Amino acid sequence: MEFFTVSMLNGLSYGLLLFLLSSGLTLIFSMMGVLNFAHASFYMVGAYVAYSLAKVVGFWPALVLAPLVVGLLGALFERYALRRVHRFGQVPELLVTFGLSYVVLELVQLIWGRTAVEFLPPEALRGPAFTLVNSSADGLRVVAGAAAPALCQAADAAVRVVCSPFPATRGFLMLVAVAMLLALWLLLTRSRIGLVIQSALTHPEMVEALGHNVPRVFMLVFGAGSALAALAGVVGGSTFVTEPAMAATVGSIIFVVVVVGGMGSLGGAFLASLLIGIVQTFAVALDYSVGGTLGALGIRLPASAAGNSLLKLTLSQVAPILPYLLLVLMLIFRPRGLLGTRDG
Repeated sequence: MEFFTVSMLNGLSYGLLLFLLSSGLTLIFSMMGVLNFAHASFYMVGAYVAYSLAKVVGFWPALVLAPLVVGLLGALFERYALRRVHRFGQVPELLVTFGLSYVVLELVQLIWGRTAVEFLPPEALRGPAFTLVNSSADGLRVVAGAAAPALCQAADAAVRVVCSPFPATRGFLMLVAVAMLLALWLLLTRSRIGLVIQSALTHPEMVEALGHNVPRVFMLVFGAGSALAALAGVVGGSTFVTEPAMAATVGSIIFVVVVVGGMGSLGGAFLASLLIGIVQTFAVALDYSVGGTLGALGIRLPASAAGNSLLKLTLSQVAPILPYLLLVLMLIFRPRGLLGTRDG
């Protein structure tokens, strides 16, 4: 029970980080039809900008200021670069954002170096949010904060006690992601701004006739999506690691999330993020072979396949390819994704 609970919490936290990152990309695509290849670069820039700001003003102000700075940079990029190629179609848009991702990577390495920086969370988030105390005699219970040493030591040698602290940084990450989901849903479905944004994509002439500046709306949407990526970078960089490779680490995964969830579907991105996060986390945690897992699922293999080296691989070894396998299967059997409305 303790293993399942800890793995589930880790999977949820990783999945919610993926959603926090992919929500901005989903917003940009659903409102503008632009597949931003440099989205993960804004995630990385957000982490580095917050790292520099935190040394001057502290972590909490940097949590607010870094997304604003990166959102402004994203809006300027849309205004002076992306808008100029928009009329030529999606391929030039994809190429210009692809080039931007490499420019950003080189700039980050020139300014902050090629090695990881020490972006520490604030004191309030450095301990555990709670501790799972699993006793063979008393079962599983939750203790707020760090558990007292006495709780993790069994008085009887026959009793086994395991304490598993859950980091406060992961708990804060999950809280921010859920709050962001609620805020985006309310903005897009319950506000006048959301109606204008959605109408600007499907009926731009009508929106302009009502007195709204459609190019400015698109610029603000792109800036907001970049700010969401930067927010994910702040919480993700302080929770895990801030380094130049962090964009490449999650860059391909977020496209998997967007496609599996459904192109332009915020709810689909949320479900796909949780699915991928949980599946990958459990695959890494389980030390079973592929062949043994297929046998446990009732899938009979021919005797000639028993010695196949691929079947001897453990689930943790194949965990990195599972999201891409899910992507391929989704494109074959349900091209519109889990909750999407567009095919392909």
